[in-house]
Amino acid sequence: MKTLTINNIFIILVSFFCFVSCEDYLELNDPIGQLPTPEVFEDAQTATSAVTTLYAKLRDASSISGGQTGLGFLMGLYTDELDYYALGEHADSFYQHQIIASDPTVAELWNSSYHIIFMSNSVLEGLENSESLNIDVKNQLRGEALFVRALMHFYLVNLFGDVPYVLTTDYALNSQFSRMPVQDVYEQMLIDLIEAQSLLTSSYVSFERTRPNKWVVTSLMARVYLYLEQWDAAERASTQVINNAGLYDLQVPIEAVFLKASPSAIWQLKPKNAGDNTLEGILYALSSPPPQVAALTTDFIEDMEALDLRRQHWIHEVTDGTDTWYLPYKYQQGSNTGTSMEYSVVFRLSEQYLIRAEARARQGYITDAQADLNAVRLRAGLDAITASGMAELMAAITAERRFELFTEFGHRWFDIKRLGIADTVLDPIKPGWISTQVLLPIPDSELLRNPNLNPQNPGY
Repeated sequence: MKTLTINNIFIILVSFFCFVSCEDYLELNDPIGQLPTPEVFEDAQTATSAVTTLYAKLRDASSISGGQTGLGFLMGLYTDELDYYALGEHADSFYQHQIIASDPTVAELWNSSYHIIFMSNSVLEGLENSESLNIDVKNQLRGEALFVRALMHFYLVNLFGDVPYVLTTDYALNSQFSRMPVQDVYEQMLIDLIEAQSLLTSSYVSFERTRPNKWVVTSLMARVYLYLEQWDAAERASTQVINNAGLYDLQVPIEAVFLKASPSAIWQLKPKNAGDNTLEGILYALSSPPPQVAALTTDFIEDMEALDLRRQHWIHEVTDGTDTWYLPYKYQQGSNTGTSMEYSVVFRLSEQYLIRAEARARQGYITDAQADLNAVRLRAGLDAITASGMAELMAAITAERRFELFTEFGHRWFDIKRLGIADTVLDPIKPGWISTQVLLPIPDSELLRNPNLNPQNPGY
């Protein structure tokens, strides 16, 4: 992916259905390599395999991967969550705030996202042209592909600002696309999500939660509305998810939140092989003193309340007898356990409570906002918050998001960015920080190949 460009991703699509197996996700035999692309979408099993390959890509090579190329790690270093112990390696520029437009990690975030978007578009076009698929199967798969396309654009627009919203695999069009204003990107995102919501059912297609249903889509919609400051819409969407008491339950013991069968999980990414666990677990759970890659910052630990059960169960303390480090420990399995115990949780119920708490607070519904915030706090073993002033309540919600969602998919970065507090948080602790770094640079290789992507983001 480091040498991949937007202008040549289309070439990959030609071979996508010839060479990519979904066996590692759905445990199917590889049906795709033996069929030309159009035939893939004339059979329910092979069409499903084409869609679930998107989730394998999200797990292994995307901005939401749980490994060192994902936002949970990279933006944890970028903000006040993680200290870096592999100085000089690929993520050092994020930790030191020395990113330039030729940074290969930035290019990979851009290119891997558009790669998956192009794959989603290929699926959508294949489904559109299919003459044999049952309408229910076609609707399910179309809804999933629309959701993935919107999800990738969500992360792109929050990392880079104005970006193209790519709706086709047409090479001639895509080689000349221009950046769209942030507001337009969000509007197209909601178009995709509203259609996906109408196509998907309330039930999961299997006993696992690894393929989106209506409430997965609604969870992303609630987040989008929050970021757009459409408070009433954010409240309504999060409420729709929260009200599914038969599917989801917030009151899960802290130590069980990230297990694969957790009822607080809304959508998960399944590990590659039987018995595997998560890339997050490999990254952090196997660490021994001193850390080889990263550990939580001292300030993060000191800012947590002493009786917080998340401190006890989601953070692992290691020492060499002289120094002590604190590792993210939400995922505790770093190796194959015979039967998989943990799946990477992309959406979970506590985020929806915190979205609704903020949306209600912004509308002046103080008592209801307190109730949502305290539902998360009480599960963590903490006292209820009695803050009633808007500023005090918002500070409490922001702090709760910090300790509930740490090292998950860049939440902390996106929060301080959208709340306009990046300078306040980062200037005292990041010598390389400058205000224009609220956006990453558009990769310079992309600007050279497609001048329509100009101008470059400020500061680069």
